[in-house]
Amino acid sequence: MSAVATELLVHYSLRRRTLVPGIHAYSRRAPPLYLNCTRRPLSAGPSLSSFELKAPKALTLRASASTDTAAVVESDVVFSETFSLKRPVKVEGKITIRLVNGKDEENWQLIVGCSLPGKWVLHWGVKYIGDVGSEWDQPPPEMRPPGSIAIKVDYAIESPLEKSSTLEGESFYEVKIDFNTNNSITAINFVLKDEDSGSWYQHRGRDFKVPLTEYRHDDGNVVGAKKGFGIWPGAFGQLSNMLLKSEGAENKMDFTSCESKAPPQQNSRLEGFYEEHPIVRETLVDNSVTVSVTQCPETAKNLLYIETDLPGDVIVHWGVCKDKGRKWELPEQPYPSETKVFKNKALRTLLQRKEGGTCSSGSFTLDVGLTAFVFALKLNENTWLNNMGKDFYIPLSSSRVLNKEHSQSHSANKTKESSTAYTDGIINEIRNLVSDIASEKSRKTKIKEAQESILQEIEKLAAEAYSIFRSAIPTFTEEEVSEAEVLKPSVKIASGTGSGFEVVCQGFNWESHKSGRWYMELHQKAAELSSLGFTVVWLPPPTESVSPEGYMPKDLYNLNSRYGSIDELKSLVKRFHEVGIMVLGDAVLNHRCAHYKNQNGIWNIFGGRLNWDDRAVVADDPHFQGRGNKSSGDNFHAAPNIDHSQEFVRKDLKEWLCWLRQEIGYDGWRLDFVRGFWGGYVKDYIDASEPYFAVGEYWDSLNYTYGEMDHNQDAHRQRIVDWINATNGCAGAFDVTTKGILHSALERYEYWRLSDEKGKPPGVVGWWPSRAVTFIENHDTGSTQGHWRFPGGKEMQGYAYILTHPGTPTVFYDHIFSDYQSELSKLISVRTRNKIHCRSIVKVMKAERDVYAAIIDEKVAMKIGPGYYEPQTGPQKWSLATEGKDYKVWEAS
Repeated sequence: MSAVATELLVHYSLRRRTLVPGIHAYSRRAPPLYLNCTRRPLSAGPSLSSFELKAPKALTLRASASTDTAAVVESDVVFSETFSLKRPVKVEGKITIRLVNGKDEENWQLIVGCSLPGKWVLHWGVKYIGDVGSEWDQPPPEMRPPGSIAIKVDYAIESPLEKSSTLEGESFYEVKIDFNTNNSITAINFVLKDEDSGSWYQHRGRDFKVPLTEYRHDDGNVVGAKKGFGIWPGAFGQLSNMLLKSEGAENKMDFTSCESKAPPQQNSRLEGFYEEHPIVRETLVDNSVTVSVTQCPETAKNLLYIETDLPGDVIVHWGVCKDKGRKWELPEQPYPSETKVFKNKALRTLLQRKEGGTCSSGSFTLDVGLTAFVFALKLNENTWLNNMGKDFYIPLSSSRVLNKEHSQSHSANKTKESSTAYTDGIINEIRNLVSDIASEKSRKTKIKEAQESILQEIEKLAAEAYSIFRSAIPTFTEEEVSEAEVLKPSVKIASGTGSGFEVVCQGFNWESHKSGRWYMELHQKAAELSSLGFTVVWLPPPTESVSPEGYMPKDLYNLNSRYGSIDELKSLVKRFHEVGIMVLGDAVLNHRCAHYKNQNGIWNIFGGRLNWDDRAVVADDPHFQGRGNKSSGDNFHAAPNIDHSQEFVRKDLKEWLCWLRQEIGYDGWRLDFVRGFWGGYVKDYIDASEPYFAVGEYWDSLNYTYGEMDHNQDAHRQRIVDWINATNGCAGAFDVTTKGILHSALERYEYWRLSDEKGKPPGVVGWWPSRAVTFIENHDTGSTQGHWRFPGGKEMQGYAYILTHPGTPTVFYDHIFSDYQSELSKLISVRTRNKIHCRSIVKVMKAERDVYAAIIDEKVAMKIGPGYYEPQTGPQKWSLATEGKDYKVWEAS
C-alpha cells in the first residue's frame, strides 16, 4: 500500500464537531476516527467476545477464482488471537443552568447540572469589575463548592458535580455555587468537562457566560432569562412552562437599568432563570474481533479467518506485506466476494452477517511467501477501528517456514543483531526497574526505608550496569572485560546531573528585562560571580516572547529578546566560560504563543521556523482548541500547551535544544513548568541535547491541615521524586519541599520541622540529594512578584542551611548583590574548602523549637535558630568558620 493510504490509517486528529445547535464538544475524533483496541491471545478461559471462533482447527477452505465452492484439505492453526475493541456510541442528554434566589435578595445560587452519567467537572472562573482583557479569575474562597481545586495560581477553579436524583428518580449530576451580589463580580464563566473522555462542552463554541450585572454585549455565549420571565415559583413541578432552549432566540439576563454611574451590581436587579442545553456525548462500547490463520502444506496456502461481534455492516480495509518493511500491497487475485479495490492501494471486503445477526465473518485465502496480513475495520465514513493506534498486523508464519533456507543464509547477521538487542534489552530492563520504584503499586508495597535505600543506590547501580553493557561487542568472559572497563563509567551516565560540586547563581530577577541590555550588564559581573565561588549561572529565557520576561515564548529561533540581542547573548556565554562558569538556558517547553488565529478565531497556529498547526496543541484545554492528544500533565491556561506526544514536536524541540547548545554555547537547562508534561519526554530531550546539568521547575502546594503545614511532607516530596524518576534521573528538580519547610521552621520558630520521622532532612534532599536543587528564593517567589517570599530578615539562615547541606544550592541574584554578599561568599568558601557536594552525608544533631543543628561529612557543623548549640570537642576539634544573625558554621580541624 502506498504512503498516502498508510497515512490515512495511522494519522488522526482532533477536530471540532457540532453535536447540536449551540453545544460543541472537543474529543478524540477524526475524519476518519481510529479507536484503540487491546490484543489478547486465545486461551481455554472465557473469550472476550460473546461468540466463539468458528474456523475449523484442522481444515481450510480453498476458493477458486470463479466460484465460491471450496475443497476440504488438512491444515494446522498457526495463529489465533482475540482483540478487544472500543466502539463509539452517541448518548443524548442535557446541561441545565439555574440561577435562584437564596435567603434574601443579596444571596443567590447558580446551579449547573448534567443528566448524563459520568465524572463531570465544572471548570469555571469569574470576571471582576475593572478587569481589562481578562475574563477568567479565581473566585473568593466562600464561593467555592466543596471539593473544588484551584487551577494555577490565579486562573480558575474546577468543582466536581455531585450525583443527585430528580423527582422522577433519575440520576442527575450538579454543582451549586453560592454568591453575594455585594461583591465585585460581574460574571461567572464556565465550561463543562467530562473527566472520563477529556471532552469539553461549551456554548456555541465559547465559554458559558452568566452575567451578574447588566451585560450589553452578547457574544453568543450569554445565558440567562429573557426579559419578563421570573424564576420558577414553588416546587420543581410548578416551573414556568417557558423553558428556554439554546437554539431559540437570544437569551439574556433581565436587569432594571439605572443611569447612575455607581457599580452595576448595586443598581441592577438580578433575576433568576432556568435553561436547558442539549448535549451529545460519545461513550465506548466493548466489542472484539478474532483472527486466526491456518496453514495448509498440501496447497501451500494460508486461510485467514476474521470474526467480530460489531453490529451493522463491517468492512475490512486490508492489504498484505511481502517483506518486513510493512508496506501495504495488493495480493494476487482471486479476492473474496464483496471485495472492492480502493484506489489501487488496498482492498475492502464486506464481512458476511451470520444467521441470527449476532456477528460477521469472512475468509481470506492467501499465497505463501507473504509476510503479513494488515487491516483496519471500517464501520462508517467517520469510524475506523485499529490496534492501539496502528494497523492490525497478522504475521503469516508459513512464509517463515517455507523461507527457512533464506533465513539460514542470513544467520550470521541475525546473530550479531540479536547480541546487540540482548545488550540493549538488559539496559532497558534496568531502566524499567528504576521506573517501577515510583509506581503506585511500589509505593503501597515497599516500606519507605527500603525505597529510600533503593533511590540512594540508583546512581551506583546505573554506573556499574552501564559500564558492563556499554561495550559495542558484547562479551561475557572475565578475561575479555578488563577491570578498568568495569569500574570506569562513561561520562554520558551523568548527562544532566553535573559533577555534584556545583553552586548555582540565578543571574536575573523579574525586572531584569527593563533595561533592554541585561546581557551586557551581566557581562561586567562575570568575574565577580566567579570570585564569589559560583560554578553555574542560570540565565533568563532567550527567545522572542509575548511577555517581556520571556516566559511566553513565540518564535523559538528568534533570540533577540528584551534582555539583549543574540550576539550579546553569545558574548555573555563566552565570557562566563572564560571565568570558569557553566551556563544554563531557561527553556520553556510546556507552552508557546501562537502567531495566527484558526478559522474559529482561536490563537493556535504557529509561525517562524517551527510553523506548527493546531495538532501541536493539547486537546484538553478548551481555550485553544488543540487537535493533539490529551495533556500528559497540568495545563498552563495562559498560552497553548504543547503536545509532546507528537513525534514532530519532539523532533523539532530536540533540534532546537541542540542548536542552542551549538550556536549559543549553553551547557545545560533550567526547564520551566515541568508539571505540564511527562518526565519521560524530558529524558528524550536530555538524551538528545546531552547537557552538563539540567533542573526542572516542579512547583505545587505543600500539605496543610486547617491552615497549618503538616510536619510530614512525604507526599509532596514524593511527587517531585516521581517526576525526577520519570526522567530516569537524568535531571534534577528544585527542592520546593525544603523551601516550604524552611518557611514554617524559621518564621514560626518550629525548627523541629527540619528533621523528618527518621532523623533525616525532610525535603527532596533527604531522599534523593543528588537530584535536589535547593533554593530559598527566585524570580517568582521573591523579586517584585513576591508570590511566596522567604521570611524577611531570615534569608541568611536559609542560606546557611542549603549551602552546608547536600543537594545543589542555588543563590538568588537579588541576594548576591545586596548586603548579604559578604556572608554568602564565606558560606560558599566553607562549602568549597570542605568539598561538600550533592551526595554529602547529614547527621542531624538537634531539631528543637528554637534551634536546628547538623554535622555534614564529619567536616562541617552548623546551627540555625536563636537556640544554643556547640559541636562537641573530642578526637575532632572544631573552629568557627563564619557566623551571622541566628546561624553559625564550624569546620573540623
